[in-house]
Order: sequence, then structure tokens, then C-alpha cells
Amino acid sequence: MAVAASAPHRAVVEHLVRQAVYSRLGKPLPRTASAPNPLVVNISARHCHLTPEAVEALFGKGHKLTVHKWLYQEGQFAAKETVTLIGPRSRVISNLRILGPCRNLNQVELAYTDAIALGFEIPLRASGNIKGTPGGMLMGPNGFFEMREGVIRALRHVHMNPTDTEFYGVKHGENLKLRIGGDCGIILDKMLCRVDPSFKLEVHIDTDEGNACNLQPDTPCELLK
Repeated sequence: MAVAASAPHRAVVEHLVRQAVYSRLGKPLPRTASAPNPLVVNISARHCHLTPEAVEALFGKGHKLTVHKWLYQEGQFAAKETVTLIGPRSRVISNLRILGPCRNLNQVELAYTDAIALGFEIPLRASGNIKGTPGGMLMGPNGFFEMREGVIRALRHVHMNPTDTEFYGVKHGENLKLRIGGDCGIILDKMLCRVDPSFKLEVHIDTDEGNACNLQPDTPCELLK
């Protein structure tokens, strides 16, 4: 039985269209358009990453995360399962999405406006760097799970593979800037570069940053040194 090929991501289609248009016009491609891979800029809304032990405590012994939506990075998905996060002021965020697959640590990523509403004082950290961060209580349909640490605001970052780093002239752990166009255009500094051969070129900013510049699917964006 033949298996239907999956449609290319919208960013890839737009990249190919730009190449075709500039070729027909006989004009050189802008730097961003001539990059080896299309740049995707996504808003990363509040979410959590959980260990298998935490998932079982919240949803029952042997429970496995189920796919709600595949994300741009290969193998990553938004799970159907959500939890409730209880803050220091006893205020809650319900329907906090779990991103899969499971990890070896528990981490909740919030925007500052989320943290203020809940009563958290959260540090700005790279994902995975949770030592000394505040904890929180999660509630699921099967029970509670107490996080001793792991509530952060994630550093804005860009996923890159070695081909991308060569083009932009950066290394893992270094920073780029992101220029976002449009009527509310801004330049975001200190865009952490995270490099892995499996990564596709993708920027993650949070909801506060996305709302500040009114980021839309057709908003022009460019990575800068």
C-alpha cells in the first residue's frame, strides 16, 4: 500500500517561492532568503516538560503521552494531556500543555505575565538549567505532583544545525539578534544559539515577546550577528 507523502511545512514552501520569484526577476536573493534553510519564528506559549514518573503520578501508572500535534522540530509534539499549575498565591493556570516526549527533568516554562499572575518570581534560564529555581505543584486527573524546582522563563533561542551556524557565523552557546518587521517592529538581542545536527532552523520567543511586536505568520524576520 502506498503511503502519502506529508506536505512540506509552510516555511519551506515560502522559501521556495521566494527563490523562484527572485530568479525570474534576475535579482540577487536577500541574505535571509539565500540562507540554506528557511527561517521559522514561532511563539512558544507556556508549557511543561515532564519525566515519565511525573506523568504516571498525574495520569496513572503506565500512562504514556499521546500526540495532539507534531511540532516543527523532528520528534517533538504537543501532547493531548494537560495539567493544572498551582502558584504561590493559590492561583492556577489550567490546561497547561505538556510537550513530549518525556524528559529526564521536570520543567515549566512561563512568560513573565504568567508568573506575575501566579505569584512566582522566576529566573531567566536556558532550558534544562533549573538548579536553584522555584518549584510548583501540578495537578492532573490522577493526582498531584510536587516540583521541587524547575519553573523558569526560557531564554529566547534559535535552533540551528551546523549548516546554519556556518552561514550565520556562530557557534553553539553564542548569541544572535532577531529583527522583526511590521508596524510594531523590534530587534530582540541575546538570541541563544542551540546547535544539533537534528535541528531545523527555528526561533522560539514567548507570548510576551510575540505580543509586543504583533508577530504574524507573514511578518518578515531576519537573524543578525
